[in-house]
Amino acid sequence: MTNARLASIIVNNYNYGRFLREAVDSALNQTYRNTEVIVVDDGSTDGSPDIIAGYGDRIVPVLKQNGGQNSALNAGFSLSRGDVILFLDSDDVLLPTAVEAALEAFAEPDVVKVYWPLVECDDSSRKTGKVWCRSLPDGDLRDLLLREGPDGVAAYLPSGNAHTRGFLESVFPLPDVRGNPDCSPSDRGRSWTARPGPDLYLATLAPLHGRLKLVAEPQACYRIHGGNGYQSLKFEDKLRFDIALFDYVSQAAAEHCGKLGISVDREQWKAKSWAYRVQQAARDIGSLIPMGGAFILVDEDCWKTDSFLSGRKRIPFLERDGQYWGRPPDDVTAIQELERLRETGAEFIVFAWSSFWWFDYYAGLHRHLRTGFPCLLENDCLVVFDLRKKGRLV
Repeated sequence: MTNARLASIIVNNYNYGRFLREAVDSALNQTYRNTEVIVVDDGSTDGSPDIIAGYGDRIVPVLKQNGGQNSALNAGFSLSRGDVILFLDSDDVLLPTAVEAALEAFAEPDVVKVYWPLVECDDSSRKTGKVWCRSLPDGDLRDLLLREGPDGVAAYLPSGNAHTRGFLESVFPLPDVRGNPDCSPSDRGRSWTARPGPDLYLATLAPLHGRLKLVAEPQACYRIHGGNGYQSLKFEDKLRFDIALFDYVSQAAAEHCGKLGISVDREQWKAKSWAYRVQQAARDIGSLIPMGGAFILVDEDCWKTDSFLSGRKRIPFLERDGQYWGRPPDDVTAIQELERLRETGAEFIVFAWSSFWWFDYYAGLHRHLRTGFPCLLENDCLVVFDLRKKGRLV
């Protein structure tokens, strides 16, 4: 084991004392034994330093003044010695085989980042049954990043990845983002979603330095709890944050490409970005549908909208008790549900671009709409039908 590669797990913590022991224990209890554990506390006021002190020399403790998550990881990385680095948020948990799985994946040439899906758990560490991001991009994604921008490659998860030291040394120290108010839509503490954190930043830059490798089986638990700031935001606030976040990482990627002598088109990236397309689609909905109007949104719940969007009532499709109920099994069901919602007040139906495939798959529904209702808008983002008057169109 003395010749085995050293791995470093850097746990970053801020006022998550109620979860901290479980995170640190998961880092210490890896099946791959040649692992050092560094625990960085970013100025907690909840007793976390006492918990850290209780581990003695089993960990490398770092107690610092509050400076944000990026500064915490900068401090931990500066003390690390490992060839492979894993970052662990203190409200999450590594599964015992995480480091072992990462090292096996890094044995392939030119791999700079390894990542895996996450099992969701609640604040009591009970698994909910949900698995985050089973499908992640894999391989050489450099050309995809240069063509599509951050949205094309930047699948990122907290506690769901490992990096080579060589890659991290090329991009560290992480930038100080505390002065970026546009990326701080709410004052909810310093959870990973409150500001542009390191996960997306590193995910955007990694393809410029080598291959990405996906481990198929989950290797960590992602905890959903009341402190996950982004999850509790309203749709408009999420969208505002997503746009600011995209601007931040696209600028970082463009600057990094410039250092490598690569020219990129940020406006093309922007035109293809999910957040900007949703913003334009929301504006189109506001211009077409009268205030207070009710519309069906076919987005397969991807937009995560509130029950009202810009003062218009949003109805999911399929719908049960106001909640998204999944895709219709066939055309007959889709048409029946459309007519049911019309009878209960739905005035328009809006198809988001991510659901345009419905027009081919549900050809009967598509024909029902095209021949029975006027199409008010059809562009790269939306197709909108007016359901207020039904009658065969010529």
